[in-house]
Amino acid sequence: HELVHHKKNKLDWIMGNLMLSFSIDNAFAVEHVYGHHKNVGLSSDPATAKRGQSLYRFFIESSIKEHVDAWKIELKRLKKRGCFALSLYNKMIIGYLQSSIIAVVAFFLSGWYGVLMFLGIAMFAKFFLESINYVEHYGLVRIKGTPVELHHSWNTNKRISSILLYNVTRHSHHHEQGSLEFWKLKPKDDAPEMPYGYLSTLYLVVFFPWLYRKMMEPKLEYWKENYASKGERQLAA
Repeated sequence: HELVHHKKNKLDWIMGNLMLSFSIDNAFAVEHVYGHHKNVGLSSDPATAKRGQSLYRFFIESSIKEHVDAWKIELKRLKKRGCFALSLYNKMIIGYLQSSIIAVVAFFLSGWYGVLMFLGIAMFAKFFLESINYVEHYGLVRIKGTPVELHHSWNTNKRISSILLYNVTRHSHHHEQGSLEFWKLKPKDDAPEMPYGYLSTLYLVVFFPWLYRKMMEPKLEYWKENYASKGERQLAA
């Protein structure tokens, strides 16, 4: 996540993309940077969980739609550059090839057991990533055409979560300046706060989803009354 945002640093982007190949999720490098950061809070954004939506439903729906949107974004970019869609200029195809090479290496090292282990680890990594996506914008809305603001992300300044997740917990500032390095992200006093740290919240989301949704109801009501614009309050009603 951190590295693929460094679009001007080619080596960083390549390394981030390569790491995503281990979770068969190179679509994230395209959709997250060029889709989610533009569409956060909109009903069309696959990475914004809707109020009352369970993590498990979100995981399936967001994974599929992120992939579809990534292809749309990449095809539009290639058309603009005059490149063929089915070519090595296509970041999605490069991603498929990278993940396939990893699977082949796993097979030669440990046979089909190695391939299954690779697929299992990839699935776990993707689920963990989508779990974080789920809590970052859960239940928040934005009117299409309005700017992305601080109140469109949930934040926390809990130390352990911030250290282990490279300050993605200061999510409003991250959306304000997407390419800013993680160590430069600052807490925003006027941004909505989660009741607990990201990691503690993930336990609730995964094992007690009904409790998480119940816990977030008063938070969402407070957000609607104190952060949301008039149009957003109507949309959230």
